[in-house]
Amino acid sequence: MTKSPPAQLIDRFGRTVDYLRISITDRCDFRCLYCMAEDMTFLPRAQVLTLEEIYTLAQAFAELGVKKIRITGGEPLVRKGAVELLQNIGHIESLNELVITTNGSQLETMAASLKEAGVKRINISLDTLDADKFKAITRTGDLHQVLRGIQAAKAAGFERIKINAVILKDRNHTEVNDLVQFAVDNGIDISFIEEMPLGVVSQHDRADAYYSSDLIKVDLAENFTLVATPEKTGGPSNYFNVAGTQTRVGFISPHSENFCSTCNRVRLTVEGRLLLCLGNEHSVDLKQVIRANPGDMAVLKQAIVDAMLIKPEKHEFNINEQPVILRYMNMTGG
Repeated sequence: MTKSPPAQLIDRFGRTVDYLRISITDRCDFRCLYCMAEDMTFLPRAQVLTLEEIYTLAQAFAELGVKKIRITGGEPLVRKGAVELLQNIGHIESLNELVITTNGSQLETMAASLKEAGVKRINISLDTLDADKFKAITRTGDLHQVLRGIQAAKAAGFERIKINAVILKDRNHTEVNDLVQFAVDNGIDISFIEEMPLGVVSQHDRADAYYSSDLIKVDLAENFTLVATPEKTGGPSNYFNVAGTQTRVGFISPHSENFCSTCNRVRLTVEGRLLLCLGNEHSVDLKQVIRANPGDMAVLKQAIVDAMLIKPEKHEFNINEQPVILRYMNMTGG
């Protein structure tokens, strides 16, 4: 008699994994300098999971106790069929929450469709409110297009909208107060992210550009009162309420405040690699499993369960050294 996999994913450190981030494309219409090289070579189609395979994997993880799925990229909304995929995943009964991270470029025309597909919350990357700086950081992006997308997302009525801002010293660190004020004015949330050393970048030195969450908090204290809250959304952010407003400010601090002890997530790359840790290469090739065993959900689920045994205890990020993780963020899943 074949033993059924457990309905819960638990790693060898006792952490329950109930959050899956799925990258549905490595392609993007921006070329953010901390995320990818300016001249990127993208994956050939044969190496990329099909939409049907992504749905099957999402279903398998949900049956193993995953309650939250975040769709990422690259820029997920540039993949043809993305909305239909979201709609299908959104119909998985045991799933509590379907969310998405986007650069905002497609939201002006797609926000309403995403809401109708079942997306509850949306994260939008926005590192600056200065159009020239935005162009410099994204290399190809149009700030005003993204701002219109944010307004479209507000009109669509998502449960929560959050800005994600990667802060780099001497590029955009002086804008943290303006970004929080923008969030307050629009009734949305914001998270500040310390840059993660993934892939080799050429336009800045990561050690010199590092700007810690603690420094951001000091800067924000000039204009805002932040009240600590135990609230969590399943991710690594530590949240604070902005006193007198509905806005929350989150801090994702892989360097200054390691969050690995409570890690509840894994990542599926568009190639079908199940990454057990953002900052390590421990992975399992689920594309090989699913293509070698078409339609066999039991084999797929057992491979996922077995993968929990190699989830490492923590990442080893060091901004003062060359990255040991050579894959770029767009290859990892933002």
